[in-house]
Amino acid sequence: MRRTITAGLALAMTVAPSGCINVTAPDKPIEINLNINVTQEVVYRLDGDAKSLIKQNPGIF
Repeated sequence: MRRTITAGLALAMTVAPSGCINVTAPDKPIEINLNINVTQEVVYRLDGDAKSLIKQNPGIF
């Protein structure tokens, strides 16, 4: 049994390196377009007391 496993591993090791992989760079540069639209909306609500205080003292802010 051990000889069968050893023979199988030896066969796998001789077959595996026979493949060849070539990696080449493209001729043109890679272009990435990012179209980003950011919209922000601020909603505020004032308490009735705060609103009247601001009306009484417009220069507070």
